[in-house]
Amino acid sequence: MRYSLPKTDPEKEKKQRREFLKQAADTLQETKKQLLKEMQGRVKEETEGIKDEGRDTYDLASDERDREINFILNDREREKLHAIDEALQRIKDKSYGICESCEGEIQLGRLKVLPFTRLCVKCQEETEKESRRQKTLEDERGYRKLVITDFEEDNF
Repeated sequence: MRYSLPKTDPEKEKKQRREFLKQAADTLQETKKQLLKEMQGRVKEETEGIKDEGRDTYDLASDERDREINFILNDREREKLHAIDEALQRIKDKSYGICESCEGEIQLGRLKVLPFTRLCVKCQEETEKESRRQKTLEDERGYRKLVITDFEEDNF
């Protein structure tokens, strides 16, 4: 069974879009501020960490694992901050909400969920498909190299 979306009034949609775009910069700035606060909290926590005195190997290993997790989280958040800064620049350039691939309008619902997105749903799907294809090709090449290498080793 196929469902269809309810038809919307184009003028009403344009008005909602304009209102959203006005609020987008504030939303992005607030998200950026919150991310920076979280990252600074983790860094502060890390630098004020517990001293090694009297701690066993398991405690030290646990601390190391926590540091690695924080590093990964901060790395992801840095990427997110970069995407937010780019989105804020697109707002200034009046290109926010326009797909960088097909130059069509990015749906309002998508912008609300991912306010720093650069691609519409269709173009994002195409990008992800291409990435999966590339990964599959790289995996196959790696597998072939392993097989060839194994074969060569057997002949020596």
